[in-house]
Amino acid sequence: MAPHPADETGTRIATRVPGAGAARDAVLVPEPDPAFETLLVHLRDSRGFDFTGYKRTSLVRRIDRRLGQVGCSDYADYLDYLELHREEFTALFNTILINVTGFFRDPEPWEFLRAQVLPGLLAGKGANEPIRVWSAGCASGQEAYTLAMLLAELMGADEFRRRVKIYATDVDEEGLIQARHAVYDEREVRAVPAALLERYFERQGQTHTFRKDLRRSVIFGRNDLVQDAPISRVDMLVCRNTLMYLTAETQARILSRFHFALTTSGALFLGKAEMLLSHSGLFTPIDLKHRVFRKVPRPVAAGAPVLADPITLPGGGNPGGLDRIRDEALLAGPVAQLVVTADGTVAAVNHQAEMLLGVSTRDKGRPFRDLEVSYRPLELRRFIEQAQVERRTVRAGDTVFHRGGEQLTLEVQITPLVDHDSGVLGVTVAFHDVTESRRLQAELEATHRQLEAAYEELQSINEELETTNEELQSTVEELETTNEELQSTNEELETMNEELQSTNDELQAINDELQDRTGQLDESNAFLEAILTGLRAGVVVLAPDMSVRVWNQEAHELWGLRPEETIGRHFLTLDIGLPLEELAPMIRRALGGEPGPQELALPAVNRRGRRIGVRVLGSPLTGYDDRPAGVILMMEQDGHADARTGDGAS
Repeated sequence: MAPHPADETGTRIATRVPGAGAARDAVLVPEPDPAFETLLVHLRDSRGFDFTGYKRTSLVRRIDRRLGQVGCSDYADYLDYLELHREEFTALFNTILINVTGFFRDPEPWEFLRAQVLPGLLAGKGANEPIRVWSAGCASGQEAYTLAMLLAELMGADEFRRRVKIYATDVDEEGLIQARHAVYDEREVRAVPAALLERYFERQGQTHTFRKDLRRSVIFGRNDLVQDAPISRVDMLVCRNTLMYLTAETQARILSRFHFALTTSGALFLGKAEMLLSHSGLFTPIDLKHRVFRKVPRPVAAGAPVLADPITLPGGGNPGGLDRIRDEALLAGPVAQLVVTADGTVAAVNHQAEMLLGVSTRDKGRPFRDLEVSYRPLELRRFIEQAQVERRTVRAGDTVFHRGGEQLTLEVQITPLVDHDSGVLGVTVAFHDVTESRRLQAELEATHRQLEAAYEELQSINEELETTNEELQSTVEELETTNEELQSTNEELETMNEELQSTNDELQAINDELQDRTGQLDESNAFLEAILTGLRAGVVVLAPDMSVRVWNQEAHELWGLRPEETIGRHFLTLDIGLPLEELAPMIRRALGGEPGPQELALPAVNRRGRRIGVRVLGSPLTGYDDRPAGVILMMEQDGHADARTGDGAS
């Protein structure tokens, strides 16, 4: 049996299951199954996962396994099952896709990258030029943070924060959420060298968190390599052992996008199962053993499409040189932005909008109303109409937007695009991330309110002090007048002081006596608690209103309720396995003053659900005035089950 090819860092891929049928599939390529293709199209259209470019042998094997697990006979039946059970999508994707990742996975190529490739990349950049890296298929983030550590070691932390942006993308939202949190357990960081672990991670109990100051340079977002546009102008692109699971046609399309994404001197780092021997026109090896390739520059005809067919915009024609510059400026803009034509068609989407809102260049040409962003998190269509009618910029105000585990505050601005004849061409919709500014503004407003309150309080205190000063002046005169009276009464006060001292001694004696009695009471309570705990019977003490005052440990063992769940509650409302309605008359008789204990045998169900017989002994509790002060119930499991317990029925 052939070994499973090693899956490299940061790849979410369709898993191949080796077996005897693998060799057969390699020789006999089956005809496409229309029902299977329909299922793939449904997954793409309904959930955005495009598996149509994956090799069919692997997909069929994995999906057939899931069909067997849920008991579906064919793909059409499974498609109906998906429609009825929405949670099944997650189980299916987990069957098809697999996260295989780790820090410094396959260390030798990473060492080559650190020693040979990255120093040359940094040497070819200016001192203030930004460095852009794309980790495609980042899974739960270990590959992206590995790149961050290598670059920070070569550049220094300050220079890294100032110049480096690492864009880490994947199709798995759950993996991206974990990656954004940057928290890993002991097993996951085992491959990180001890020096790097100490420098770049903060230990919190049994977990390690990547440094927050460097974490800000790593940007995570969803991107499907099969159908989404690439991130452009990157100096290093890492995508390991993903291409081998795709068809040759899909591989060619993705490699063309990778070629477009890289700068002229950009490097591509692949997994050891990927060779690119048939794509020498796009990439040439830097080191074939470690699967590091250099981009081969190629001329691009003016106006020719690079990634896909051009979108026809109002006015017709393909963009010229200036249009290309304007398009690139829009794509590289720091604010998430969409362009919508006057008839409601999406004309442009920039990179920030892709990362923030989940839209992509494949949405160009689609009606804006069909996109989720048109109505979530904010209904934008009425604001767009208002901007077009009033010919002015409209602000939609702050909107709360949830991305993964983060909550962002967005300020949406709609600006009309008007030609020279005042005709409306469309609108631009810009999403400004104002989360940090709003947080600072709220803190500033709160501080301002606190300062105002403190100022008002100081003003009030100042007025009180002025009034008090006047009163003190008057009091000084009165004190001088009464000074002689105070001196004459001094002897009386001394006499009273002696009396007070005597009284104080008496109070101290009383206090000592009370402390002694309190200690005796504490000992009595502890003694009573020990008695109740030591009894083999459940003891319950009820007040005259049948509320529970005492509930010992054996009662807990019988019925499963702890004392804190019963104390103060009405006894007859407790949900226990004892027929309380049959016990109520005996309790009422005891509360009515009927002397002597009363005994009752009852069938019951204990906390473990077993049928038992219980003897209940009820005794009235008499107060100091000989009036009923409650009832004491003792409940003990009968060793000889009553016929009513049902033991004989079995």
